[in-house]
Formats: sequence, structure tokens, C-alpha cells
Amino acid sequence: MIFSNDGLSHHELTKEEEWLEKESKFEEVFITSFDNLKLHGYQVLNKNTHKWAVTVHGYMADAFSLSTKALHYYNIGYNVLAMDLRGHGKSKGNYIGMGYHDAKDLIKWIEYIISKDEEAEILIHGVSMGAATVMIASSLEELPKNVKVIIEDCGYTTALEQFKFQLKKLFNLPSFPILNIANFAVKIKAGYFLNEASPIEAVQNAKVPIMFIHGDDDKFVPFYMLDELYNACTSEKKKLVIKGASHAHAEDENPDKYWSEVDEFVNRYM
Repeated sequence: MIFSNDGLSHHELTKEEEWLEKESKFEEVFITSFDNLKLHGYQVLNKNTHKWAVTVHGYMADAFSLSTKALHYYNIGYNVLAMDLRGHGKSKGNYIGMGYHDAKDLIKWIEYIISKDEEAEILIHGVSMGAATVMIASSLEELPKNVKVIIEDCGYTTALEQFKFQLKKLFNLPSFPILNIANFAVKIKAGYFLNEASPIEAVQNAKVPIMFIHGDDDKFVPFYMLDELYNACTSEKKKLVIKGASHAHAEDENPDKYWSEVDEFVNRYM
């Protein structure tokens, strides 16, 4: 069973998932995380290129859920690495990192690519929690200079603010004391506070250009977070609003606009 980025399961493969699973001739690759977890990804190589795209999926999804992104980058001549986040797909892990530990895992994947291709030029494209992951990675000191550009699609400002929004929207509950208790539980169980998963702080010190994408009909990660993130970012940047798009469905709503804008931005730096 495959999960989409909104957490909904489905059984039929899309043509892009069919490509990744049956036609791409992918290689399954594994690395070890900083805390000794076995992490998994799918690698699809193109001939005679040093350009790489890393796709980073969302909460309760897996690498296959971004097959449309993987296929697009492959079709325009990129090598592709589609990673399973910790606790998702075939990657090990007993908790979900909300982008905090996942960003450190992403650095390990980038180092893996560079170990195979010293001349690699890398873009990273994340959706939802994957978008939080790539934004947090944008400011890490360990981020290699091989990373040239970041695409974030419908990411949240902080994990804490996202949970506050969902508590109010879904259950009409105040954040205190529920999130205070949850915050300490996460620290004890997973080793980080929810407020440490903070893309909005990270983009204030971003080392590479970032494109910010959001659908204006997003009811899961609120649309207003787009401007908060964009305004906080200090690196070169671009904003794209897809009208009528719900959470993680900007590409589905208007694929021509989505990819023409993304490709134009990426081509400035790759």
C-alpha cells in the first residue's frame, strides 16, 4: 500500500509510480543515519550528467508518493534520489522527526551522492514535512556547497505552530496544556523539542536559493504560513501560489504552471 502526501492510502499505482516501480530500473540504496538507523532510498541514474534531484516526501508518505517529481527531473536529464524518511517506507525508525532529525538525514544522503559523484550539482525538492526538512537543512553548517537550490512545497513554519493549528481546527482545543505535555514527551522519546523543528528560523540563515510554493486552498498547512516563511528567508527566493490547490496538490492542480515556474527558478542556479 502506498500513501499520498495527505496521509490517505490508495491501492492503484499512478503512471508515475508505475514508472518508478517497474520501468525506471532503480537501485535500492541504503545509508546509516547519525544515530545508527538504516535509511533507504531509490536511485535512478541518467547517463553523462552531474545533475541530481533529491525528493523528500511528507508525513505518513514514502518515496513513491513523489514519483511525479522524480519522473519530471529524470525526464529533463537529472539523476534522481527518492528518499524514505526515517520511520517511513523502508527506512528504520520508531518516531517521526517532523523535519528536525530528517534534515540531518538529508545531509547524509547528500554526502552519499557526493561520494559517488564529486562533481554533483544537487537540488532538493520537499513536500509538506519534506518541505520542512529541506528548509531546516538550508541553514545547516554541514550542508555541502554541491547543493545549489531548494524547492519547498507547502511546508510549515514550525512543527509546534502546525500542531497548534491542527488542535484548533480539528478538535477546537487550546494548545495549553496539551502541547506543553506533548513537547516534553517528544523530547524524552525522540530527543528533540517540537519548537526545534523550526523551518522559519532556518530560512533566516539559508545558504542557498529557495522557492516557496503553496496552494491557496490548503486546509492542512495554512496558506498564511507561505508569506511568513517567504518574508523570513534571507537568501535568493521566489514565491509561487497555485490557486485552488489543496494540501500537497499544487502540482496536480496546475502542472504546467508548477513546472514552468520551478524549472525557470532551478535553471538559474543549475
